[in-house]
Amino acid sequence: RCWLLCKPSALAHHLVQSLGRSTVLLGGHWSWPRWPRLQMLWQLLQPPEPVPAVARELLQLPDMGLVALDWLVGPWGAAGHAEGPSPVLLLIPNAAGKVTAGLLQLGLRALERGFVPIVFNRRGHNGCPLTTPRLQPFGDPGDLREAVSYVRCRHPCAPLVAVSEGSGSGLLLAYLGESGSSSRLAAAACLSPIFSAREWFEAGMPWLYEWPLLLHLKRGLSRYAGSLAEVVDMDRLLGSRSLRELEEALFCQTKSCPTSWEAYWERNEPLRDADEAAVPVLCLCSTDDPVRSTPARSLPLELFRSSPYFFLLLTLRGGHCGFPQRRAGSCWSHEAVLEYFRAIAEFLRAEERRKRQPRPC
Repeated sequence: RCWLLCKPSALAHHLVQSLGRSTVLLGGHWSWPRWPRLQMLWQLLQPPEPVPAVARELLQLPDMGLVALDWLVGPWGAAGHAEGPSPVLLLIPNAAGKVTAGLLQLGLRALERGFVPIVFNRRGHNGCPLTTPRLQPFGDPGDLREAVSYVRCRHPCAPLVAVSEGSGSGLLLAYLGESGSSSRLAAAACLSPIFSAREWFEAGMPWLYEWPLLLHLKRGLSRYAGSLAEVVDMDRLLGSRSLRELEEALFCQTKSCPTSWEAYWERNEPLRDADEAAVPVLCLCSTDDPVRSTPARSLPLELFRSSPYFFLLLTLRGGHCGFPQRRAGSCWSHEAVLEYFRAIAEFLRAEERRKRQPRPC
């Protein structure tokens, strides 16, 4: 059962028709349909199958920092597209930099469909070297903007779309709002996004979700303890018992430029510039998501009712970034997102043909 909440428009009507015809929204059943926390743990810990082949590029930023772009190149070859160059799909992991099996599976499904999938890895995440004593704040889209510009130079004629997972949606939403019509994206999608990041950090998360991510972050940051010690208190950082404590130690209680928790979120809330977003954004959420609070409190319903660019696809069951199907390890959300991108491309091509038609005298 799914509901599409959005402002009425020609694009909304087209999406309703396209998604309504799609069989993927029928979802499926799993052996744990009512245990969203176990679904979440499975989604975090399961290994990817098959293991994708990846070609890594390190992109140097203006301040000499590095981000890593992992181009998925196998095990399947791209099927190709009948019209124009292959679209490029930018995949954004959660804020802890954990590249889950689900995100890789989405990339592999996209590769089968003729996309060019790329995983964006922040500074110091997923083996990306930390060359400056600076990490990327939660909602600072500067590094993502550089990556998008580089990908656009590599594929100047290809449509560029983006998908974020979980808390990584804060970065994508901040980028879309801050960039507005200059985002260079044709469309975007967020799987189980976190809309109000400050409230999310303050409320805390189920330990099944928080502790694996906390340990994942600490393990990665401990590799750079020497350089980070110049700017942060490493004892406080590595002794953090929650994601909030770690976020404060990294970005608020710094030695060089300390700031308050309130001021930090004034600059990093994902939806601070949501009114400026100018490309279609599909947000796929579940009412039983154990990482967020109730939909009434955690979903910005008025944004979806008033903005012509935001679309909420809400389902009863799905957990956090889970959305399981009967086939173990598969997620119907992946097919829904790819169908959404296909529908957006179809709509844009139709609009372009309509504009080219001569008007009657």
